[in-house]
Amino acid sequence: MEAKADESRRVRWSVALPTDDVERGDDLISAAAIAEMAAALEAAGVDACHVTDHPYPSEKWVATGGHHALDPLVALSFAAAATSRINLHTNAFVAAYRHPILAAHGIATLDTLSGGRVILGLAGGYLEPEFTALGVDFRRRGSVLDHAVATMKQAWTGLPGVAGGILRPVPVSRPHPPIWFGGNSGKAIHRVIASGQGWMPFPASRSLATAVRTSALESLGDLARAIGELRSAAERAGRLEPIDICCTPFSHPHHRAHLDPERLLEEAAAMESLGVTWLSVRLAAPSRTVFLKNVERFANEVLQKR
Repeated sequence: MEAKADESRRVRWSVALPTDDVERGDDLISAAAIAEMAAALEAAGVDACHVTDHPYPSEKWVATGGHHALDPLVALSFAAAATSRINLHTNAFVAAYRHPILAAHGIATLDTLSGGRVILGLAGGYLEPEFTALGVDFRRRGSVLDHAVATMKQAWTGLPGVAGGILRPVPVSRPHPPIWFGGNSGKAIHRVIASGQGWMPFPASRSLATAVRTSALESLGDLARAIGELRSAAERAGRLEPIDICCTPFSHPHHRAHLDPERLLEEAAAMESLGVTWLSVRLAAPSRTVFLKNVERFANEVLQKR
């Protein structure tokens, strides 16, 4: 199962919508803003737009560099309404924050209304106070994620499930939208092999890896070794289906939004040679006007050069 995309390029691009900068107000966080930004990404030839997920972060975390975010499914529904082709990517949706049946219903609804454009990026989560506030046992987040995936997959069959209930609508994407798991750890790789269609590793220094509770990933060499582990695990498991790999470029980490086209193109070629199929990037968005200019620049100086 693969997400729809432009087949003329092997490496595809998922670009962030700045729905986590809620303090900007209507300039970025409004129906008109999301519609205009998503439409610009689609017109530029970007393959997917993505959003993050923090429904109830702690005041302390936000004060020290963290952020809020719009609800990912609601935000992407506004993007879907303004577009017709671009994929809608959660990067990443923390399944433990919601009852899995309600999550399955929301995801199926978005996939139905968008004509099958959802890419469901999932993650275990790392912000313990957010789990506590939402009444979820942080220590069990891995098993909660696994249970949520199994429950959602069953619900998407459209057959009777928990307590005899039946989910409608089922997703347009059959048997369900592509599921990509985030994280750099061996456990993340295991989840991809067992029940996913894609993997979302990301650059992480040792200090960042400790903070977000994953494994460090500091260089292309580290990424090459991790992809080797993924392939070896898939071979041992007899996994024959293709696995997408969506990675953030080391030169363009999400926490420092900027655009260096020459360096990005060079790194994209190197990552493609390792087997990366998608690149996840974030463009600077101090305002809607600047974001739209950066989209145009990204189209002209990156997409048109590939």
